[in-house]
Amino acid sequence: MTKKLAAVMDPIGSINPKKDSTLAMLIAAQHRDWQLFVIELSDIYTAAGEVRASARQISVADDPEQWFQIKAETDQPLTAYDAVLMRKDPPFDIEYIYATYLLEMAELAGAVVLNQPGSIRDCNEKLFALQFPQCCPPYLVSRDPARLRAFHTEHQDVIFKPLDGMGGQSIFRVGPDGTNLGVILETMTANGTRQTMAQRYLPEIVKGDTRILLINGEPVPYGLARIPTGGETRGNLAAGGEGVGRELTDRDRWICDQVGPALKERGLYFTGIDVIGDYLTEINVTCPTCIRELDQAFGLDIAGDYLDFIATLIN
Repeated sequence: MTKKLAAVMDPIGSINPKKDSTLAMLIAAQHRDWQLFVIELSDIYTAAGEVRASARQISVADDPEQWFQIKAETDQPLTAYDAVLMRKDPPFDIEYIYATYLLEMAELAGAVVLNQPGSIRDCNEKLFALQFPQCCPPYLVSRDPARLRAFHTEHQDVIFKPLDGMGGQSIFRVGPDGTNLGVILETMTANGTRQTMAQRYLPEIVKGDTRILLINGEPVPYGLARIPTGGETRGNLAAGGEGVGRELTDRDRWICDQVGPALKERGLYFTGIDVIGDYLTEINVTCPTCIRELDQAFGLDIAGDYLDFIATLIN
């Protein structure tokens, strides 16, 4: 019987088809003759004891000019699908949180949702990494400007970033001279009312901030080192970083061994960890990317491997 896969995502017409990992997953599912449906957050609702969604049945193509075609429109409960992918990009705002509640209700009714919505909601991508302190650089999370200033005094070269940031936005590096430290801390903590993360600056960033993808806690054997360009300290592709594929090191694999079992236990089936030098800096649980770049660099089929895993959950 034909499988039905729904992807909760940003409008499919707005994505970059050359880089989009969700599109790669949809293409892999179509190669397996699965029926494909796309859902936006605004399509999801609950009534009369069911979580339902308006959806568009589509076909997809690996074509940068015309990567999808709408075949039909439908409205049905999320339990009607064999699997539902939660692939909506951040920002992780209150509407995103409401969506995880609705998806969790669908899950309780029998829907297979990946990643598990409760774990997406509970695992802040920066704070979750701190559950593995043996893997992390020196850090501090606080909303007290004096405490953050003391961390800078101790470590001299520090990265400050918001806990809800994405794509390298609002990340500041403050060197030993402390230039603009006061105004940066005032702004980031909203005068002491908002938690902010400080991490010791890692000079290894010049060699890249490596994204490592994991499927059910097991790493893909290659990562994408996102190398800062143009005087930036941020390697994020969204911030202009250059992506270079590389084989995982022994340290990378050790970090994956530390993190992988917790990902698996929480139903975080497709994740991306970020590693700079020897250190874990973030765990992306919402909408990890870099499938297309790694597939192209190393002849992989990461989305296909993920679909094979999904098949084991729904067969």
